[in-house]
Amino acid sequence: MSITVNRAVLAHRLFTGLSRRHLARLVGELALPWQAGVEGRRHAARGGARKRAAGAGARHQLVFVDRVVATLIHLRHDLPHSVLGLLFGVDRSTITRAIAEVRTLLPGRGCAVPDLPGLRLRTMADVFAYARAEGIELRLDATEIQVRRPPAGRGGRRAFVSGKKKQNTMKATVIADWRGRTLWTDTLRPGRMHDATAVRNEGIAVCFQHFPDVEVLLDDGYLGLSRDHRGQAITPPRKPRPGALPGRVQQWERDRHGHSSDRITVEHALADHKRWKQLSRWTHRRDRLPDTYRAIASLVSDRTAA
Repeated sequence: MSITVNRAVLAHRLFTGLSRRHLARLVGELALPWQAGVEGRRHAARGGARKRAAGAGARHQLVFVDRVVATLIHLRHDLPHSVLGLLFGVDRSTITRAIAEVRTLLPGRGCAVPDLPGLRLRTMADVFAYARAEGIELRLDATEIQVRRPPAGRGGRRAFVSGKKKQNTMKATVIADWRGRTLWTDTLRPGRMHDATAVRNEGIAVCFQHFPDVEVLLDDGYLGLSRDHRGQAITPPRKPRPGALPGRVQQWERDRHGHSSDRITVEHALADHKRWKQLSRWTHRRDRLPDTYRAIASLVSDRTAA
């Protein structure tokens, strides 16, 4: 039995997570790289240049726009490939191949920059340079995604056990601006790694050194960064010692509340990512999660940059 759903319905924002305007921009951006990849694979399979005129031969069962839509639906709702094949009226293997082709194009896009079309941030240094140029105070935080437990007896099995969640997780570090718009996300680390260690491994110390006027709001998990980079890595004020004057305690409570209110926008950015079902709990191969997270972060930044 074959069920083919109206393509216009499948391209709706409820399925893809993107408005039609953003979807059109994404299709236009990815079309040439995708076509170049297709021609490259064909050239390798032929062992040389094509022998027939352009346009000759079999046609794609799934046009490029449908391939992008199917990939977005898979990322947004984690529908199985067989279900997507039924919706688009093609075989499961066609959907699998289409998602693999499109998903590889998304992680390298980077994150969109608010009010600056065409400019995208791909590294932490890009984000710090943008923050210095625009006078923006950054917000940084980490989140954990539950992953499948490595097989028994395999080396490095304990590296994924999170001390906080008591589960097998991978940790993502995200930087957002004062409005909660995603500016950057790292290559994910095993969940056992401390938040501060993860961001140090991404080179934040070098960024603080080269951009001394950029400030980053952090939570209590980054006290070591605050100690090493005073005035730049800003964590909540420390609690007064027992017996402190009531006025000092009240001032600490106001300062801590103000810091939390300013930093909460990065939590909103993380919540935007987790609305994509694949990031609520990752059930696929762990080595594919980093690219998937960066792909989703780039798509979320497209939506929030407008």
